[in-house]
Amino acid sequence: MNESPDPLLDLLHLLDLEQIERDIFRGESRSALVPRVFGGQVAAQALVAAGRTVPADRGAHSLHSYFLRAGDPGAPIVYTVDRIRDGRSFTTRRVVAVQHGQPIFHLSASFQTYEEGMEHQAPMPAAPDPETLPTAAEMLPRYADRFSDPGVVDRLIEARQAVDLRYVDEPPFATVGEAREPRSQVWFRTNGKLADDPLLHVCLATYVSDMTLLDSVLLAHGRGGWAVGDVVGASLDHAMWFHRPFRADEWLLYDQESPSASGGRGLGQARIHTADGRLAITVIQEGVVRIPRG
Repeated sequence: MNESPDPLLDLLHLLDLEQIERDIFRGESRSALVPRVFGGQVAAQALVAAGRTVPADRGAHSLHSYFLRAGDPGAPIVYTVDRIRDGRSFTTRRVVAVQHGQPIFHLSASFQTYEEGMEHQAPMPAAPDPETLPTAAEMLPRYADRFSDPGVVDRLIEARQAVDLRYVDEPPFATVGEAREPRSQVWFRTNGKLADDPLLHVCLATYVSDMTLLDSVLLAHGRGGWAVGDVVGASLDHAMWFHRPFRADEWLLYDQESPSASGGRGLGQARIHTADGRLAITVIQEGVVRIPRG
């Protein structure tokens, strides 16, 4: 396994875009478990680009995005930001990510100055203490026989070196052939402390949010996932609402479920709570989920 001396620093470097014009940014790419750019990377980088054109006192409160084409991990990505609106309370930005002259991703994001208002939230679901759960490095080798490619376990562990992500129940690839309730929980936090920059924490949560959201679709049908090879698919769209402040370097509970799968698509929806019970984020994603043709 090719371990980085500081995986979190590598991830932060990946999200630290180069500004090449007033509203044009360039980001690096890196390969993922599949031969395309990881969707969470593109979404997080696009949000970084949008946020860098917004006053620092306006925090991101929502994003809506579409994955248009598979990204090439061997090429940089150029992000062009359109300043759609700068109002008294809200700021709106549109970002288009381009590779090889074609758009691969589109994001709209809204930012708001802080204000007091009505307060209520859905309660946090029950979940065990994350410190009692196995890490990826402890859990994944148990299921090495589930993967036809013996290198998958090392690549999965390497992909999660920067983020400590712990499954509450067994992941889809652990129970192939066994249909389960379409619900999944994971705890996550970065493997190291972060600066006190709210945009950075929002962008890192965006990055992680694409890792496991469609797991619940797989669970409903006893499928193991892309690494197992019993489904093929890709993210289609991704939306997030940021309700309350949080830190991505402190434990966050990602409570996920799938209300529907049809037409070769699966829908995942989730809530992310802080460890002390505050509802921080709502996430919804639809993806292509197909059974491979023999």
